[in-house]
Amino acid sequence: MTIYLRFAARSDVGLVRQSNQDSGYAGPHLALLCDGMGGPAGGDIASAVAIEHLAHLDSDIYRADEMLDLLRHCVQEAHADLISRSSENPDLSGLGTTCIAIMRSGNKLAMVHVGDSRAYLVRGGVLAQVTTDHTFVEYLVETGRLTREQARRHPQRSVLLRVLGDTEGEVQLDESIREALPGDRWLLCSDGLCGPVTAETLQEVLTGTEDPGEAADKLIDLALRAGGPDNVTAVVFDVVEGDPLDAPAPQVVGSAAAIRSRNEALLDGSRISTMRLPTSAEATSPAAKAAALVAQASGQVPGSNERLAQQEELALKEAAELHALARRRSRRNTVLGTLLLVVTLLVAGLLAYQWTQTQYYVAALNDRVVIYQGVNRSVGPLDLSRVVQTYDGPQDPAVSALDEEMRNRLQQTVSEPSLEAARKYVEETVRNRRADAVLPGASEPTSPATLAPATPAPSAAAPEPAPSSSTPPAGA
Repeated sequence: MTIYLRFAARSDVGLVRQSNQDSGYAGPHLALLCDGMGGPAGGDIASAVAIEHLAHLDSDIYRADEMLDLLRHCVQEAHADLISRSSENPDLSGLGTTCIAIMRSGNKLAMVHVGDSRAYLVRGGVLAQVTTDHTFVEYLVETGRLTREQARRHPQRSVLLRVLGDTEGEVQLDESIREALPGDRWLLCSDGLCGPVTAETLQEVLTGTEDPGEAADKLIDLALRAGGPDNVTAVVFDVVEGDPLDAPAPQVVGSAAAIRSRNEALLDGSRISTMRLPTSAEATSPAAKAAALVAQASGQVPGSNERLAQQEELALKEAAELHALARRRSRRNTVLGTLLLVVTLLVAGLLAYQWTQTQYYVAALNDRVVIYQGVNRSVGPLDLSRVVQTYDGPQDPAVSALDEEMRNRLQQTVSEPSLEAARKYVEETVRNRRADAVLPGASEPTSPATLAPATPAPSAAAPEPAPSSSTPPAGA
């Protein structure tokens, strides 16, 4: 069985942003989606750099067992390149990008992923999210602190835990190998699409529209109708049984296309035109890849070594001009940008901490029942919870005096929405779960532990009569 990918890529700046920092790529053997960040000075560069490092993998010369190693190597190279650029140029400090890459060899697909851009698979008419968001909010969902519905509206839903270009050292990737089954449809998208558009609507469009390009157009339009608060990019590809020669030419969209086509004026309003890419045989060096991208953006395909050399020179000249322009940017803007980033991170951290302090849970501490304010987690040396009430009165049972089920609950902690709810749980539930509690209908408690608060000890003024031979004990 021979299969190929039928694909389309679309990108739009949205209705709020001033520039498009998304980049997308779709080809016969490769699909890429990158969402850049770092402000006007870096986000568009970051996503375009990642595309450049990966695009040459769009070839049929690789074996299935090579794909993950190739993807991993190219992504790590892109990560190191971004770190180098930001360290050499203060204006690019803080740049980074998400990345999803899916590569095909035969009937196998290899995927690597980092960040909050998403991959969806439609199989048998059912849409499934394949990737996991590397965000603070997703962590709260996975640990049971938020529901999916709460996460969709959480103010910190865009705080990322992992991206390319963030910190030195190797970036941690999610990796997988999957079957490429005829009839499957895949969607790669930035959060500008999956944020405002629900999964139900995504499924309706993807299952109800045959052509990948038409489906991608509809998805972009839906995001814009929902307000278009962010850049929005969609890469749609189908696994098709047939002759791979029927596949269209590769497409690049977003900032990766805009940067390489800036001198050719290929920007059509906010929608980015697509451009052809060279084969892997033509892309033998980074300079050659960049040159071929620029040439093909203008509708020209390298046809000779002389043409390729001219395109190399043009690409290198453009890169030098962009680099010089970045270095001439005002240092004052750099300082302000850095301060803004620091303030944003501090505010995000403060808001996240403040949210944790609206949570309460009941637990066990030193054999006593206690109420904590916060969540049962720590960030480095910082504990995100503190004891606000300890039940150690004479009417309060020790944890060891409770039945086994309640002891287990307290060891695992019991979450409550407020301090009042936590107190009510202790007073109405925990106190009634003593291991030696009186059974209904019993005339006496089975243990002194179940008695009401103890009666004051006898005093000399009111001695308790003692049994004697003349005064028999009661009931004798």
